[in-house]
Amino acid sequence: MLKLFRRSQEEQRADEQRIHESLEKTRGGLMGRLGAIFQTNEITEATWEELEETLIMGDVGIETTEALVSRVRTRVAKEAIKRPDQAQAVLKQEMLAVLGGAEPMEIDEPRLLTVILIVGVNGSGKTTSIAKLARLYKQHGRKVVLAAADTFRAAAVHQLEIWGERVGVEVISQGQGADPGAVVYDAIRACQESRNADLLIIDTAGRLHTKFNLMKELEKVRNVAARQVHKAPHETFLVLDATTGQNALSQARHFKEAVAISGVILTKLDGTAKGGMVFAIAQELGLPVRFVGTGERMEDLAPFDARVFVDSLFQ
Repeated sequence: MLKLFRRSQEEQRADEQRIHESLEKTRGGLMGRLGAIFQTNEITEATWEELEETLIMGDVGIETTEALVSRVRTRVAKEAIKRPDQAQAVLKQEMLAVLGGAEPMEIDEPRLLTVILIVGVNGSGKTTSIAKLARLYKQHGRKVVLAAADTFRAAAVHQLEIWGERVGVEVISQGQGADPGAVVYDAIRACQESRNADLLIIDTAGRLHTKFNLMKELEKVRNVAARQVHKAPHETFLVLDATTGQNALSQARHFKEAVAISGVILTKLDGTAKGGMVFAIAQELGLPVRFVGTGERMEDLAPFDARVFVDSLFQ
């Protein structure tokens, strides 16, 4: 479980419940068959075929599914497991192994100013996620400022300003068409000199004319941040829409080529049966899921808990 400051047991339970509830559609879909696969008297070839089909249809992805099933089968054979319920326990362990034990987030490390870069395509829930993230950290005592560096899209700056007002955090902006690097420079100076802020969250362009332009702009934003603050940006979160399933993986690869991604914010988990894509993100892209969007309310953003996620798939 990722450490998010010193969360109370009540907060942890609430987050666990949100993750569990957000997987209702995933459990109700094909992934809901996971538990039933092992409700048999013996493990047969049909068991493995059904498991593979269920995982693939549940948006785990072909590559990840094949690797996962292979590891489970190998362990079941090596450990001479005969009972289906014991094989299911091995599956859960291997699912947890795919998701891995993520390192603590840099966003939680104590420093004068932490700089977070948020990337992702328009429509993925990027702006809403920024607002939810700002609210979450503000609630835990951080002084948060937002930087509107998505100056490519006409409505982006205005949308972020509206969310900033709702959350009660300041937004540094220069309007559409402004130089994103200049926006970031101004925002960092404002945090350091007058706002007394310790967390800056930067919105960036979700789509430019070409991948080269996107890479060039994100590199410029990162360089401006690095010149102003030691080792900034300290985190670069990619926002992915869970409802797009495997299509989100191609988006992730696109952004990974443009910028060094440190983690994923997976939105709209409650609105899809494609929760299995979490495993593909970890296995194929090597990216930890850091937060999940579990609903439309401002409080519906939970730190990702791999154990709760896997357990919820079998309930």
